[in-house]
Amino acid sequence: MKKLALITGSKGGIGSAISSRLVENDYRLIATYYTGNYECAKEWFESKGFTDDQVRLFELDVTNTNECQKKLEEIQEEEGTFDLVVNNAGITRDGQFKKMSAEAWFDVINTNLNSVFNVTQPLFAAMCEKGGGRVINISSVNGQKGQFGQANYSAAKAGMIGFTKALAAEGARSGVTVNVIAPGYTGTPMVEAMREDVLDSIKSTIPLKRLAKPEEIAAAVAYLASDEAAYITGETLSVNGGLYMA
Repeated sequence: MKKLALITGSKGGIGSAISSRLVENDYRLIATYYTGNYECAKEWFESKGFTDDQVRLFELDVTNTNECQKKLEEIQEEEGTFDLVVNNAGITRDGQFKKMSAEAWFDVINTNLNSVFNVTQPLFAAMCEKGGGRVINISSVNGQKGQFGQANYSAAKAGMIGFTKALAAEGARSGVTVNVIAPGYTGTPMVEAMREDVLDSIKSTIPLKRLAKPEEIAAAVAYLASDEAAYITGETLSVNGGLYMA
């Protein structure tokens, strides 16, 4: 019987790579998409050649607490208890803090941090009752070291790390591990579209002198979700080419 996983932010560079890796690893994947984006999600689904048995597209506004509670309870009744939850949804609204609007602040906090509560809380008790499972939160190197013009994003991503450590302590007695992956600069289509000189400038700051591949982030997820990682919890796995060494 396939294990059951849910991922937020399922399409895009990192999300798509994680989704593909989980399908390769024989998970049944519940892939959320933002309200009203069905056609975009369907196009992504079809472009990857997924089948309905492998991936179920699931409309969910991860910023809406009540919707998440209701819909995630319903999908548990339909699909069963989840073995893996990957919180990957995220946006940026960059700008210097002295000029940052409240909207830019709360949009990022709600999507990147509050969503982790909204999605995990309705599923966590059942995972504990089942006696095992994995929660993996995708943070960022900028949640570890901070970044100019990203007070909102850095705060949200740092908050994910604190949340992870606290929840790991709660889940441990039930065999549920909770960990963070903190990617550095990653070669997603959006990043790769930058001007060559800008990309070269970024790479020059990275000891390994290159961007991460989305598949390398996905491989880290696959490892933390595996049986071999059952003794790892409350940890932050940095995948940043040496950019920041905590």
